Amino acid sequence: MNFISFNKPYLTGKETTYITEAVLSQKISGDGIFTKKCHDFFEKRYGFKKVLLTTSCTDALEMAAILLDIQPGDEVIAPSYTFVSTVNAFVLRGAKIVFVDSKYNNPNMDEDKIEQLITTKTKVIVPVHYAGIACNMDPIVEIAKRHNLIVVEDAAQSIDSYYKDKPLGSIGQLGAFSFHETKNIISGEGGMLTINDDKYCKRAEIIREKGTNRSAFFRGEIDKYGWVDIGSSFLPSDIIAAFLYAQLENIDNIQTKRKLIWNQYHAELSPLEQADRISLPNIPTYASNNAHLYYLVTKTPEEREKLIAHLRANNIYAVFHYLSLHKSPYYKDKHDGRELPNSEKFSDCLIRLPFYYELQSEEITRVTQCIAHFYAK
Repeated sequence: MNFISFNKPYLTGKETTYITEAVLSQKISGDGIFTKKCHDFFEKRYGFKKVLLTTSCTDALEMAAILLDIQPGDEVIAPSYTFVSTVNAFVLRGAKIVFVDSKYNNPNMDEDKIEQLITTKTKVIVPVHYAGIACNMDPIVEIAKRHNLIVVEDAAQSIDSYYKDKPLGSIGQLGAFSFHETKNIISGEGGMLTINDDKYCKRAEIIREKGTNRSAFFRGEIDKYGWVDIGSSFLPSDIIAAFLYAQLENIDNIQTKRKLIWNQYHAELSPLEQADRISLPNIPTYASNNAHLYYLVTKTPEEREKLIAHLRANNIYAVFHYLSLHKSPYYKDKHDGRELPNSEKFSDCLIRLPFYYELQSEEITRVTQCIAHFYAK
C-alpha cells in the first residue's frame, strides 16, 4: 500500500527554465526581471495598489508592523487560532496582543467579539483568513473605521480567494501572503506585502530596502540614495521570483485541480457529517473557496488522536494544525485570562487531510474510506 503524504510541492515544469533565465540575466538579487513580472501580475489581476515580494509572509507582516509605527504598549487584536507569525510581527515592536475567539463553526475570528476588546491603546485588527476562507470583512472594516484602527489582513493561505467580489488582501490597508511550499502557489519560501493605501507605498519600499531610498535611485528619481528610515532586508532573490512566476502562469490550472480535490473530499465525507460524526468546513455565503486545504473536526481530542493514528497505520499522513496562542508557553502569562472555547475546540479537534495538486482521485477515496471505516468501528 503506497504512502499518501500530507503535502507534495507541485512543479509546473517552467521553474528551472526561468531560474536559468534569471541567472543568465546577471541580476539575481532582489527586484530583478522576474520580481517585476510577479509584481505586475498581482497588481493587474487582483487590483492591489502596490505589491512587494518578500522572503516570507512573516517578513511581510513584520514590514506591516514597522509601517504602522507600532510602539511598546500598543494593542493589536488578532485570533488565537493562527500561526505565530501573525502576532509575533507586532510583539517584536512591543505590542500587546489581545486575542479574539474563533466563530463556533469556523476557525476565523468572530467579528461580533471584536468591539468589546477595543481600548484607547488599540491600533490594529488582524483578520486571518483561515484555509483561504474570508473573515466577515464588512463588519470588521466598519468597526475599524469607527475606532480609527488599521486592518492588516493575514492572507497567508488566501491566494485567489475573495470576500464577496473583493480579492482577499485588498480590503485592509495592508495584506500579507505566503508562497511557502505548502500553499497553493509556491516558491519554496516566499511572501508578499499588499499595500492598498497610497500613503504607505513610498515608505514600504524604503523599509524593504534596509531603510534606504535605493528603489527610487534605481528608477532614476534621485541621484544618490542613503539611510532615511528604519528597515531591513526583506527582498527575495530574483531566483525565488523566477520560480514563483512559473507558478503564477499556471494559477488557473492549479486552482481548478485543487477545487476538484476539495469537492471530492467534501462529497465523500458529507455522509459522516450528516450522521453527526464529524464537522466539515463551513463556507459562508460571502466567501469563495480557493481550496487551500481540507479539514474535518472531531468531537473530542481523544477521538482526533485515535483517528490520526488510524490513518497513519494505513499509510496516510494527516496532521493537526494550530495550537491556540493564548495558551502558548510564551504568551499564556501575558494573556488577560479570558476563555476562548471555540479556538480551543479547533486546536483540540481539527485534522488537516492530505492535499496537493498531484493527489489522485482514488487516493482521496482511500483517505475518506479509511475515515469511514474508523467511524464504522
